[in-house]
Amino acid sequence: MLQRKKQRISRKFTDKSDLFDGLPEDLVISILSKLASSASSPSDFINILVTCKRLNRLALHPLVLSNAGSKALAVKARNWCDSAHHFLKHCINAGNVEACYTLGMIQFYCLQNRGSGASLLAKAAIKSHAPALYSLGVIQFNGSGGSKNDKDLRAGVALCARAAFLGHVDALRELGHCLQDGYGVRQHIAEGRRLLIQANARELASSLNALVKRKPQQQHQRRLNYQHYSFKAGSGCPLLSDFGCNVPAPEVHPVNVFLKEWFESGRGALGQGLRLCSHKGCGRPETRAHEFRRCSVCGTVNYCSRGCQALDWKLRHKAECGPIERWLEEGGNGDDGGHGGVGEMEEVVEAEHFAI
Repeated sequence: MLQRKKQRISRKFTDKSDLFDGLPEDLVISILSKLASSASSPSDFINILVTCKRLNRLALHPLVLSNAGSKALAVKARNWCDSAHHFLKHCINAGNVEACYTLGMIQFYCLQNRGSGASLLAKAAIKSHAPALYSLGVIQFNGSGGSKNDKDLRAGVALCARAAFLGHVDALRELGHCLQDGYGVRQHIAEGRRLLIQANARELASSLNALVKRKPQQQHQRRLNYQHYSFKAGSGCPLLSDFGCNVPAPEVHPVNVFLKEWFESGRGALGQGLRLCSHKGCGRPETRAHEFRRCSVCGTVNYCSRGCQALDWKLRHKAECGPIERWLEEGGNGDDGGHGGVGEMEEVVEAEHFAI
C-alpha cells in the first residue's frame, strides 16, 4: 500500500517535470526572444541561461540572440572580459544590429581597434541603425582615429541627416546646429532653428510616453501640468526649458555609460593630453590631442559635437562658464561672463571656432 502511494507521488512529479519538456521548441524560442528584447539588464538574460540545459541551449539560438535589446547587452565596464566579448560576437553573427553598434563603439574607443570598430559601426549603419549613423557622423566631424586632415564635414552632415530622418534626437539637434552655423552645409538659419525646435518636441513626446508607461499604482500621483515637470535645478532636460517645459533628462544609451565608466575607472587609460567629452552623458574620448573643440570663453571644457555642448550648457556649464581671466582672480563675481547664450567653441591649434 505504501509502495503504491510512493509510485503515485513520483508519477505526479514526473508528469509535472515533463510539461516543460513537452513544449514545442519554436514556442519556447519565441518566448525567449521576447524576453531577450525586453530584458532590463544582462542579468535577466543570464538567469535564463543558468536555469536548465534546455533553456541554456535554446537561449543561445540565433533567433533569440538576434532580438537581444540594448539593455540585455549593457555589460558594465568593470565586468568586461573575453566571455562578454565572445557573447557580443555571437549576437553579431546572429544578425543583432544593436550588438554591432555596442561592440563597434567599444572596439573603436576603448580597445583602440579603430578599423574593426568602424567596420562594425558601418555594418550597423547600413541596416539603418540611427545611433550608429550618428556616431559615424561624429567620427567624420572630428576625424577620429586619424589626423585633422581626415575630417569630412559633408559626410558628417549626411550621416546626421540620415539618422535624424530615422528619428534620432541628437542627430536632429546636431543637424540643426550645422545648418544654423553653415558647418559642412550651406547656412540656413531658419531651417536650423526649425530642426532644433523639432528635436525639443520629440524629447517632450518621449518623456510623456515614459510617464504613460509607468506602473498603474503610480498613475494617481501623476498630474499632467507644468508643476509636474518642475524638478530640482539640473535634473531636467536642459533644452526643453527654452520652451517652457522641464522634463527628466533623456536616458543615456548603455554604450555611452560603458565608455564613461571605462575611462573614469582607470580600466582604460587616456593618452597624454587626451580628454573626454565634457558632457556627462557622452563618454567619447579624444583619439588625438586637441581633437575636440573647447569653449572659447573659459577654455575649461571640451565637446565632441555641437549637440553635446548644447545639452551640457544649460544642464551644467552655463553656471560655471566665464572668461579665463576670471579664474585667475580670487573671489570672482560668479557671473557667466556676460554670456547670454551658449559659449563659442574653438578648436585648439586649428583656430577653428563656431557659435551655437
